Amino acid sequence: MPDANDNLFEHLEHFRADVTRMKAEIAKVIVGQDSVIEHLLAVFFARGHGLMVGVPGLAKTLLVSTSSKLMDLSFKRIQFTPDLMPSDITGTQVLEEDENGHREFRFQPGPIFANIVLADEINRTPPKTQAALLESMQERQVTVGKESYHLPRPFFVIATQNPIEQEGTYPLPEAQLDRFMFMLEIDYPSESEEEKVLMRTTVGTMPTVNRIMSAEDIISGQALVDRVVATDSVIKYATRLVRATRPTIKDSPAFVKEFVEWGAGPRAGQFLILGAKAMAAMEGRLALTYSDIRKMSLPVLRHRLGLNFQAQAEGVKPNDLVRKLIEAIPEPDVVKYE
Repeated sequence: MPDANDNLFEHLEHFRADVTRMKAEIAKVIVGQDSVIEHLLAVFFARGHGLMVGVPGLAKTLLVSTSSKLMDLSFKRIQFTPDLMPSDITGTQVLEEDENGHREFRFQPGPIFANIVLADEINRTPPKTQAALLESMQERQVTVGKESYHLPRPFFVIATQNPIEQEGTYPLPEAQLDRFMFMLEIDYPSESEEEKVLMRTTVGTMPTVNRIMSAEDIISGQALVDRVVATDSVIKYATRLVRATRPTIKDSPAFVKEFVEWGAGPRAGQFLILGAKAMAAMEGRLALTYSDIRKMSLPVLRHRLGLNFQAQAEGVKPNDLVRKLIEAIPEPDVVKYE
């Protein structure tokens, strides 16, 4: 008698193989950054949005645009500037006149109407324009006047920030930071990787990549991620990690009470589980482990910790505290049945 889960396991293996091929295609264009690439793919398959932080020239835009080609998705890049208006992102009503002289308003969609939207240097535009992304990121729709317009499926916002040039910028409010599933930090390449970058990019041609997935395949992969199992003990472990970031919690570690002003909310726990599910499915597994949660902790928690003055004065960084949390919070005891 055939197993009812046979099709599921076949689907999972096909999905894992597609992800492996996608990584190989990206490697034709992007040198190194393996962890960032994995986390970016996890964002896509977990229906999230990502915030990429790195100095200029580290191929952030190239990574996102290459990913859109692999998945045969529409891609739009919005360069955020101080004079950018909300309607420049969402679109606006325009008055048109037909051949009979009849006038009516018609909605002209903005660049937000794409599968993947790259919000380049999002902290260079005022909060009013930054807020124009909130509804689209959370509700997957845009409201102009009295009408709401659904965005294409799938839909992802990948924003970038320059961490070293902060003069004349508008830091993202905590409410909007919390909408981003991951904060992906892109560091300088190693010496050997940098040599490969120079070799590839100074010959006048760029490698071409092959399409691996369609929009329908992405949506199907997202449904597969939903079926990955998170046991009660894994849920408990993720909950402990998130709650331990809050200095007001009685059992939170001493270093949290010392350096953290406010910690992560429940959405962080949701993203921990969803991101871990995506990573497990990408590796061909249908159940989460504690290790999956630990792997997701840095990108999920680093932008959800509000550090106090003492932390800033002593040079304590969010990454330092998340790593200490991973070491400090024990795994739950698993009940053993004899």
